[in-house]
Amino acid sequence: MWNVIKSVLTAFFGVQKESRRREDFTSGRAWSFIIVGVLMALVLVVLIAAVASMAAR
Repeated sequence: MWNVIKSVLTAFFGVQKESRRREDFTSGRAWSFIIVGVLMALVLVVLIAAVASMAAR
């Protein structure tokens, strides 16, 4: 699971190596990447909303 999280985080930042991306697509399950990606996106949105809310005070 940690490998999936690392892969999603590096993909979010756009710094994932081509060899690692190929390995993810051949050995990983798509659903795990989709679920982790959606959860990470939700965390990012919540963090941005919290920072914006604090800045607006």
